[in-house]
Amino acid sequence: MQAAHSRDPWVIRTEAIADPGDLIAALPVPGISWVRRGEGMVAWGEVARFEVRGASRIAEARAWWADACSHAVVRDEVGVRGSGPVAFGSFAFADASPAGGVLIVPRYVLGTRGGRSWLTVISDSATISPPGPKAAFAGATPPRPLGRVDVDAGDQAIWAAAVGAAIARIDAGTVDKVVLARAVDARADGPVDVRSILAPLARDYPTCWTFHVDGMVGATPELLARVDRGLVTSRVLAGTIRPTGDETADLAHAAALARSSKDREEHEYAVRSVADVLERHCSSINVPEAPSVIHLPNVMHLSTDVTGVLSNHTTSLELVEALHPSAAVCGTPTDRAAALIETLEGLDRGRYSGPVGWIDAGGDGEWCIALRAAEISRADPSRLRLFAGCGIVAASDPEAEWAESEAKLEPLRMALGLDVS
Repeated sequence: MQAAHSRDPWVIRTEAIADPGDLIAALPVPGISWVRRGEGMVAWGEVARFEVRGASRIAEARAWWADACSHAVVRDEVGVRGSGPVAFGSFAFADASPAGGVLIVPRYVLGTRGGRSWLTVISDSATISPPGPKAAFAGATPPRPLGRVDVDAGDQAIWAAAVGAAIARIDAGTVDKVVLARAVDARADGPVDVRSILAPLARDYPTCWTFHVDGMVGATPELLARVDRGLVTSRVLAGTIRPTGDETADLAHAAALARSSKDREEHEYAVRSVADVLERHCSSINVPEAPSVIHLPNVMHLSTDVTGVLSNHTTSLELVEALHPSAAVCGTPTDRAAALIETLEGLDRGRYSGPVGWIDAGGDGEWCIALRAAEISRADPSRLRLFAGCGIVAASDPEAEWAESEAKLEPLRMALGLDVS
């Protein structure tokens, strides 16, 4: 764990700029990404980093950020969500994971939202003027092409055994639902330039949040908590079916998904786990009576947007700490599902299915669940690990869950240039 704040206060300057166009294409070097529908932020350089492990990792990161911001000198000429001081974070799924958590304060943040664009420059010394906009793009390099990438197929027999064991525990009454994850390893022919992965993810999955923070990269459809001026939104996804590519057939598939008792049961557990938390922090919440179906290129999901009005000044990271892990990535009841995951999965998820996102100086921010994701190895940047998970309930079938996990691996496999047909 690092010191509570840097030696000198940060000097933060945000200026309006012309539309930079495609944010990921504008990223001059490998860096941070938080982009959806062409809007959001990319960032590079590093002013400060706070790394932490253990059960209190999110609370400690929140305290560090609040303390550091209290010393900052800020000139924000734009005043939109994401301008001014921001930190980007990624946290492990499990308390005991050595992956821990991190908040990163970048040197430069390039953003676009609602027709306005900006560049934030952060200096870690009050005695030195922050570098100007020209310096931000000095040393820009083109993305390194990925070249050849080999990805393991995974072991379906091991997966089937784990799913079967989970169903047996559900039948015995140990849990109502448990989410199991699997991982496959990939090897590139050289160090991976994350921009070469981000570009196809953003192109093919524009309604997802295309993210990269500290080696975790992906395109996630699931919003854990967005806090914006007292309003909170959480998008819950659970219940999945694979599209066929035929529009008429897929409309029928969507209707079948919405009626599926197995998928509705899985979804209701996830929605209830989020609503129970938000009720403790909001003066009012809205939970739609029935889920909708969202369509992605690789899967269709049951989806519910739970919204609320905060009853106090709860920050986005406070809500993240309270919401994680939801039933969408862990199970129900949470404690027993987490223990079963540790017994059955046989892997450390690291920061997969953990919170990933950003926070501003006032505590507002946007945090998703790190799904449809891969982790780039720090020790060997030519190696990656791809993750996928499935919610297991009493009516689950191991073969169907394998097919679902394969569909969820498709975004990263395709971004790596692999044939998934």
